[in-house]
Amino acid sequence: MSQQQAGTLPAQFARALDALRGASSDPIAVAYSGGLDSSALLHLAHGYGRQHGIAVFAFHVHHGLSPNADAWLAHCESRCATLGLAFEARRVVLESTKSGVEAAARKLRYAALGALCRAHGVRLMLTAHHLDDQAETVLLQLLRGSGTAGLSGMDAANAAPELLGNPDLTMARPLLPVSRGELEAYVAAHAIAYVEDESNTHPRYARNALRHQVMPALAQAFPGYQERFARSAAHAQSAQRLLTELAEQDLAACLVDGCVDVAQLRAMSLDRAYNMLRHWFALRGLRMPSTAWLTEMVTQLVEARVDAQLLVTHPDCHIRRYRDRLHITPKLAELAGQRDPDDEGVLVKEGERFRWNGESSLAFPAYGGMLHFDEAEQGLDAGWLRAQPLQIDFRKGGERLKPAPNRPTRALKYHYQACDVPAWERERLPIVSAGKDLLFAAGIGMDCHHVQAGAGPHIVLRWTAEPA
Repeated sequence: MSQQQAGTLPAQFARALDALRGASSDPIAVAYSGGLDSSALLHLAHGYGRQHGIAVFAFHVHHGLSPNADAWLAHCESRCATLGLAFEARRVVLESTKSGVEAAARKLRYAALGALCRAHGVRLMLTAHHLDDQAETVLLQLLRGSGTAGLSGMDAANAAPELLGNPDLTMARPLLPVSRGELEAYVAAHAIAYVEDESNTHPRYARNALRHQVMPALAQAFPGYQERFARSAAHAQSAQRLLTELAEQDLAACLVDGCVDVAQLRAMSLDRAYNMLRHWFALRGLRMPSTAWLTEMVTQLVEARVDAQLLVTHPDCHIRRYRDRLHITPKLAELAGQRDPDDEGVLVKEGERFRWNGESSLAFPAYGGMLHFDEAEQGLDAGWLRAQPLQIDFRKGGERLKPAPNRPTRALKYHYQACDVPAWERERLPIVSAGKDLLFAAGIGMDCHHVQAGAGPHIVLRWTAEPA
């Protein structure tokens, strides 16, 4: 790349940034590691900021993984001081994780960058991803067997609140059409100092293995492969947009009170059903399941008999079927009140005894919530309730409740079914008794036998569960 060609990069960068910023005069930030790519980006952003009167921040994340991390931090700070740019660093500590060092470091890095942008009122952050990075991403996704979403590669700009922890922040990649060779020429032409991360050459990381062993062979056999990979990514992005539009329409037709209607799902082709379910999981912030897992889930939940109440376990949640609808439910820890602490797996026999002394509410952590005592025109006599030894417990079977004088006494199971309370929720709904008399069942209401009207304060019981 010639000096003249290197000189065209600022104009190309300016056009990309103009399109991203519009008429905004807000500050911008650069994710600055100190390496060659981000150093070129910082130099370009600095020039653009001076030309347009825009404040530019440089944010650096210190992982502490390399013995040179402190030296990199010092270099970045010194470089920004020379350019007169506002600089701030944030240290993060990696803990052991099943996802691996690369994934853990990436997650912490972006969370830290998002926090720094939020602290300084920055809504546009630039990263130094370039054309070769895009080619590597597409090839990595292909090797992982990804679908169109993965093969779409990186977008020129996107919001990633789950990654950045900042819903107001846009992450932009203005160098995405620029090759690594062009950046190297730009850095050389402007004598830009940068640091070398020794981990970038270690072949134990998949991306490095591609970069140093596979890509050079591709470049020799297929010159300009990066641009062709980028075109393929653009085609995949177009296809994914169409799939997303179709999934949105299908999900809107299938959703009933936040649940998927299984009858509607059965009417779809499998490919269309998989597409819609993946979109549903993405909207709920769940990790994307494998095709094999999705196939098994659809087989179990859709093809089973109509009255079946099935459960399929996802790494992040449970997928359940109840009354021919699919529900996404959280994985909840066992409550202490559900088990005998001295005998694992055995339900508590006696529950938790207590007295009511006029409180508006009482917390029962072992049962997962709060019991409220609301004043009402009709309910339990307050004086009578104070005098009773009370007990909270989970149902064990056989309990019966009469909700009103003109309604029959029925088993709790019948009332839960009538109230459309799914079976998995019933397990965590406590009951309150006075001696052998059932007074209240969460999810159903009061038993009428001790309910009174007339003079004197009356109390109605109410239960609220703590957030999962």
